[in-house]
Amino acid sequence: MLKPAMTEQSDPLCLSEVTAAALLFDAPWRRFGVVGDSLSAGVGAPTPGYTNKGWADRVANVLQRVRPDVQYLNTSEFGVTTARTVAHQLDRMVEFGPDLLHLPCGPNDILRRNPDFDEIEKAMRRMYDLAARTRALLTTFTLGRAYAVPTFPDWDERIRAMNAITRRLGAEYEAVVVDMWNHPVNDRDNLLSEDRIHFSTSGQAVMATEVVRQLVYVLSSRTSE
Repeated sequence: MLKPAMTEQSDPLCLSEVTAAALLFDAPWRRFGVVGDSLSAGVGAPTPGYTNKGWADRVANVLQRVRPDVQYLNTSEFGVTTARTVAHQLDRMVEFGPDLLHLPCGPNDILRRNPDFDEIEKAMRRMYDLAARTRALLTTFTLGRAYAVPTFPDWDERIRAMNAITRRLGAEYEAVVVDMWNHPVNDRDNLLSEDRIHFSTSGQAVMATEVVRQLVYVLSSRTSE
């Protein structure tokens, strides 16, 4: 007998929007901002049984379920590097005045023929410096190991180096780093979209859940202080 296909409702790695909102019932955030690239945008092909929605829109919906007056701005652009994010998105986001702000983690920075990690880190630091001026709680991801580009034989080293920069700056700026590098979702056959780069909507649902879980942890840590 065939095993029923997993859906968003039966996925053990996903929280429903109602459950996520219940966990964030006392969330203080009123202005949720997202800058960056297609990962920030939540680009991904549809997965049968899952709502066709990216992780950022999902998190915004959860926050708006908690507080209907929550404002959401996502300025992300497909294919941009960290430097371009700084040059073309940060001013608008600072003007928006977020109290919760998501930052990219460099997937396009390492797609160059010879990435300069010193320059990448300088651009990332500039981004964090500008973002910190908003006084928002900052969030970001590490890149998942399912994100693989066979064209580059040193890809594993590149992605590990990029994640190391993200973790280092995240710790320095007290950002919430949602670690997707070795998350069990990476092992799923239907995780990637047809382009073999972006997480499908099943992966987007899991990413949204992980962001919510980390925000819940932040709130519980504040309460216990």
